Amino acid sequence: MRELNPLLHSQLRLGVMSILMNVEEADFVYLKEKTESTAGNLSVQLDKLSAAGYISVKKGFVGKKTRTTARITEKGRNAFVEYVDALKQYISMQYK
Repeated sequence: MRELNPLLHSQLRLGVMSILMNVEEADFVYLKEKTESTAGNLSVQLDKLSAAGYISVKKGFVGKKTRTTARITEKGRNAFVEYVDALKQYISMQYK
């Protein structure tokens, strides 16, 4: 039985990855709203996912306001698929 990826086995990081699997990119405000997280917690979790190479984070400006966007990397996409596959194995064991 495969071990669940501890980096993805966090509610907020899993939520961020789930969102990014379905969009080309998402900005910080959108992720904050969809995950119902605080700005500080989301920022920390994005840093962890970025450090692992699972997402890329781009910071820029729109006028005078900062804008942070995130997108999933190929490594992140693969890690997410592996996590879901491992989770399916655990779930299927429950019903045998």
